[in-house]
Amino acid sequence: MEPRQQEDREIFLAGSLDKEPLKEVDEDIVSEVDLNNTVTEEEREEMENELTKLEEEITTLKQVLASKEKRHLELKQKLGITPLCELRQNFSKSWYDMQTSTAYKKTSETLSTAGQRTSAAFSNLGNAISRKFGDIRNSPSFKSFEEKVESTVSNIKSKVGGTGGAGSFEEVLSSAAQASSQDTPTNNMTKNNEC
Repeated sequence: MEPRQQEDREIFLAGSLDKEPLKEVDEDIVSEVDLNNTVTEEEREEMENELTKLEEEITTLKQVLASKEKRHLELKQKLGITPLCELRQNFSKSWYDMQTSTAYKKTSETLSTAGQRTSAAFSNLGNAISRKFGDIRNSPSFKSFEEKVESTVSNIKSKVGGTGGAGSFEEVLSSAAQASSQDTPTNNMTKNNEC
């Protein structure tokens, strides 16, 4: 019996002894376990030979793979295929694959439909707002407000020294600003003193 098998048997027996004494049936089980785990010298030699062959084949395959990878790299270099080119090709292929996928097509169609609906909604909203402003502008309240603004502009023009005729609101404001800057001579003095 080999040392490993002897150890296993002793451990097994020690565990059994703690609980109850061995019986004839237990000894038969122990001997069956030992017989199943034993390997004959012939079988052992066969397994070692097979293991050696497998290790040699693995080494050979690694060498063949290394030479194939080296040749692969040489061909790529001769063809001018750089890692960046490969990355671009992979990205392009992935992008194409994604675009041709059914999930992408369905999502694209859904987003397109949603975009069209949103555009139509904004268009309708813009039309509604334009109509509302038109309605407001034509309302009597707005007309009254507009008349008051026009009369105020006319009054300001006449007080500033303008002709009192019609003119745009911007013209009135600019003439008022010019008139107020001419009325305050201290502004000119402070500018001159700063230099």
